[in-house]
Amino acid sequence: MGLLSCNKKIQNIPSYTVSKVFKTDSVTTINVNIDTRMPAHQLVLIAGKLKTDSARIKSLEIHYLLPGNAETSAGDNSYYASARYIKDNEIKPADTLKDDNGIVVRLKIFGLSSEKAKLLLTLQPKEIAGKNVLGRFIDDYNHTVIIPFKDPFDKKDDVYIIELDSTAKVVSATVPQRVVDGGVEKWLVTQNGDYITLKNNVLTQYAADGLGVPFNSIKSGI
Repeated sequence: MGLLSCNKKIQNIPSYTVSKVFKTDSVTTINVNIDTRMPAHQLVLIAGKLKTDSARIKSLEIHYLLPGNAETSAGDNSYYASARYIKDNEIKPADTLKDDNGIVVRLKIFGLSSEKAKLLLTLQPKEIAGKNVLGRFIDDYNHTVIIPFKDPFDKKDDVYIIELDSTAKVVSATVPQRVVDGGVEKWLVTQNGDYITLKNNVLTQYAADGLGVPFNSIKSGI
């Protein structure tokens, strides 16, 4: 009689790359780059693979970064999702999610699903009709799309920025002041000095008191 193999189904782990590892006394954090928005079960598959490869790490946290997301940033909205492995004595009754190896993991998805993002990216508000659109950027924290554009007939060459919700309603509209600081063009969007940069099709948002660390970084069309 041949030996019976385990009936455990082999899962196809989505493509990912580990880009950075941060260690503190309480947790090891791994930045994982993913190419596209993923549902929860695919993110858990990646987490399970990383946990298997890092079995000795008891407190492991994973940050999932979409294309354009900065490696070092501030705030949960600066990455798409996070997964956290916790110590056995910290497991609560609400912790029912487990990876493919049966280990409890906490998962939180901050960003929009692929379907909702595609809907926002297809919106065609009247405000951009006939304008030169500079990109469409999904704000995963506010669940909106940010569209900077220029008017080809505007002699001042101003930049205009509108933000739309899923109903195509304009929730904010700004004509930022453009300044050059250290060779970098910054778009000042508040009187406090909060600003945006746009480079290589990536829109990056900074708080005036953020010490140059972005709180959001987004690639157009993702």
